[in-house]
Amino acid sequence: MPDVTFNTISGRTIAREQVVAYLNTGTGANPIWDPLGRRVQDSSTELDWESDTVRDILGNTYGIMKKPKITQTFDPWDLDGGDEAQLKVWNLAVNEQNPQALSNQDMLIVHFYAGDVSAPFAERYASCMIEVTGLGGEGGGNIGMPITVTFGGTRTLGTATKDASTGAITFTPQ
Repeated sequence: MPDVTFNTISGRTIAREQVVAYLNTGTGANPIWDPLGRRVQDSSTELDWESDTVRDILGNTYGIMKKPKITQTFDPWDLDGGDEAQLKVWNLAVNEQNPQALSNQDMLIVHFYAGDVSAPFAERYASCMIEVTGLGGEGGGNIGMPITVTFGGTRTLGTATKDASTGAITFTPQ
């Protein structure tokens, strides 16, 4: 794949809203991409490269790394009756307690700041794990359901488009 460039103005920082994780609330054949993170104030992906250094018998030091394990935490994620992604996760975790389904979710990360403005860089992960780590909150506050997503399965690169009138996301594989 050729290098991707940023589609932003030189000298300006890039707004956090320009990278969004989406959960497929539809089917594999007809995905509906709903964003994760409504009402979440701070969330970023963590890349664990499982790096190490080794020294060979001649005294030379080398670094080794594996492909990264990518996780993202959404905490707190206050419950919101209009959040389709959250409702899907709540039903799988709280209502059904279905670890197999929670370990096999279809996710999309769209980097709106990278690639073509009308079709930004996107990466789809076919088998992500969504772990609900709590449910509750302090008295007088909101009910929160913090989650940790581990992106996994087949990674498919491509582009995404966002419908100007509906906001619907369409992923196009490379």
